[in-house]
Amino acid sequence: MNTDSVISSITPIPTYQLYGEREPWPTPDMVHCEAIAARSKLHNWHIKPHQHSGLFQILYLEKGEAEVRLDDKTSRMQAGEVLMVPQLCIHGFRFRRDAVGYVFTLAYPLIHQLTRRLGDRFASRFARFGVPSLHRLGDDAEGDYLRMSFRALDEEYAGNLPQREALMEALLTAILIRLTRSTFDAQPQQQPPQPRPASRSGGHFARFCDMLEEHYLSHQPVAAYAASLGITAAHLNLLCRRAVDKSALEMIHERIVLEAKRTLVYTSMTVSEASYAVGFSDPAYFTRFFKRATGLSPKQFRQQAEALHR
Repeated sequence: MNTDSVISSITPIPTYQLYGEREPWPTPDMVHCEAIAARSKLHNWHIKPHQHSGLFQILYLEKGEAEVRLDDKTSRMQAGEVLMVPQLCIHGFRFRRDAVGYVFTLAYPLIHQLTRRLGDRFASRFARFGVPSLHRLGDDAEGDYLRMSFRALDEEYAGNLPQREALMEALLTAILIRLTRSTFDAQPQQQPPQPRPASRSGGHFARFCDMLEEHYLSHQPVAAYAASLGITAAHLNLLCRRAVDKSALEMIHERIVLEAKRTLVYTSMTVSEASYAVGFSDPAYFTRFFKRATGLSPKQFRQQAEALHR
């Protein structure tokens, strides 16, 4: 099969950071929380089919109903259910206007960080969420725990209290462990249809995303990633353009900038120390790189973040 024809077939599906937004990940947090209504109301409660690169979503529907599209299949989602959506899964929603719940969007760097802490066994189990899955919360202590955790995570995200990041990561860890247990230690009551197998081109792009997470601190050139995938740098750039409307180099730079933001906001490192931490040997070059990407110097970005979190 011609690779270009496979790529062309997916171009009508938009790829967003968050639905309706094409800007880079907006904050130094690696998780974003919002009420279902916050975004759905803006789109008449209809989230059209789209996909995300590098983002994993957990949608908890507390009240109401939704029609859920996953790739080319449609299913119903009821109150008390949780939907797990991995990156590059085409998904869309048509919510009833009384729908209440939360959407939690996790950057894959955070997923990798949390799963590594929990060991290989958990990581291998969590990897099975590479396809979307739907779970019903029980009317028991386990279900109550998850409902409480979802609400607590949303409240913590909206606040600016000390140790906010640590508590959010603890809540996310608990949520992921509980959802993994309920999925693989007991038969889920409802499972949506499996998506179509990824195309070879889609597989190359997903593998590039994984490799980027593993090697971004070493600042490897695009050609090195392409060689590891067995394709040319031009082909890799084409895949990235088709999937997320960015070049491979832009994706590499965005990942480095995200880590730099987190280092500046959540550690007490000096700008020079932060530059070394994210793979730069010259702090002056790091400052120019960061300002070109964000419009602010590292010092200005840190001051702005500190003002927001007071």
